[in-house]
Amino acid sequence: MAFGWIEEQADARRRAGLVRTLRPRPADSPLLDLAGNDYLGLARHPEVTEGAAAAARTWGGGSTGSRLVTGTTELHAELERELSGFCGFEAALVFSSGYAANLAAVTALAPHGSLVVSDAGNHASLIDGCRLARGTTQVVAHADPDAVRKALGTHEGPAVLVSDTVFSVDGDAAPLAELAAVCRERGAGLLADDAHGLGVLGAGGRGAAHAAGLAGADDVVVMATLSKSLGSQGGVVLGPARVIDHLVNAARTFIFDTGLAPAAAGAALAALRLLRREPERAARARTVAAELHARLTVAGLEAVRPDAAVVSVRAPSPEQAVRWAADCRAAGLAVGCFRPPSVPDGISRLRLTARADLSGAQIERAVRVIGGTRP
Repeated sequence: MAFGWIEEQADARRRAGLVRTLRPRPADSPLLDLAGNDYLGLARHPEVTEGAAAAARTWGGGSTGSRLVTGTTELHAELERELSGFCGFEAALVFSSGYAANLAAVTALAPHGSLVVSDAGNHASLIDGCRLARGTTQVVAHADPDAVRKALGTHEGPAVLVSDTVFSVDGDAAPLAELAAVCRERGAGLLADDAHGLGVLGAGGRGAAHAAGLAGADDVVVMATLSKSLGSQGGVVLGPARVIDHLVNAARTFIFDTGLAPAAAGAALAALRLLRREPERAARARTVAAELHARLTVAGLEAVRPDAAVVSVRAPSPEQAVRWAADCRAAGLAVGCFRPPSVPDGISRLRLTARADLSGAQIERAVRVIGGTRP
């Protein structure tokens, strides 16, 4: 029977407690949300939603084609100029998703004969980029500059290091400055995925590369998403103009994909301008994360100290993590549930995302629910 193997895999998932399900949420959900990635609380901000609506009214519901045909509007170009200026890079290129941006950067900048050094904790989009790249990939120990140095020392020729800036599972930050120094010793490039750093780290939320003094460097390329701190949809690659020009000509997820919808571009641009005007939102997101961690720890839970806005709480097993998250939901709190194969170390977790608009009372309520429902 065609696709008969699917049932075997489904049975294996059920036995391992790894079945995933979709839960459509209503527009007016009563849950306190610590599961989404709206770090700055901008997804429903009136200026952001009006930015989306105005763009749709002006440009239509879709971009109508690939970026190289009809899918680049004046709005896309405006967003790219403001993103590169805000983050401190020479140029920017917007994609339909952060996933597509990561695939583009890794595959286009790791040609045949090159070495790709990849952190063991990298996001799935970076891992898939490494799989699709023509270069050879070597996976190294998590956040370990010495391991990167050793890997780069085994190769003569073009090389790049690929790493998240803030890792999405535990919320820990990569030692970017040290990693960049190692890359420069060996003449390698640095590709950094700042999905969880943009809007949270750096002066006014300018990102992890800006915070590390690497913004604008000719050997550093940053990928990010517009769907987290900016409350919209889409992705961006930031870097030297010659790198961006190369992506326009060589990145398959740019050339062959329909451009980002105008509504998403308009929302992202409105959010970026709001963040420029209210830079304190970035610091507030970090403060909320630190407070969540402190209170969870005092409550006796094993929480990982956050470097940005992600707070991870260890669970005893995949099954208990799923039950814990379900019990939180029943008590009015939405939390993330990370378990194999989404986590590279095999440890299941509740994943909490701090938001700049959370009140002290909401933080206290979240800690009370999580502590009260622990396995």
